[in-house]
Amino acid sequence: MLSYIYRIACHFEHSHGIRPNLLYLNQIHLHHLKEQLEEIESLDEMAKLLGMEIIVTSEAIHPHVAAANLHQRPAMAM
Repeated sequence: MLSYIYRIACHFEHSHGIRPNLLYLNQIHLHHLKEQLEEIESLDEMAKLLGMEIIVTSEAIHPHVAAANLHQRPAMAM
């Protein structure tokens, strides 16, 4: 699973010129990833290691990556 994620992330970066920061997985993919990263206990730690937020959805037939601006803008004073 890790090698597949690495390949799709590299392909995305090469194609789009930016690194992906979102990883879409279903429960089965997540299970396989957890098996490979058994020393990592939390999803947050996994996301930090991969450099991507992990989104678990049943709609992810295959693991895929994307890029989105995840930084929130500061609230404007009125």
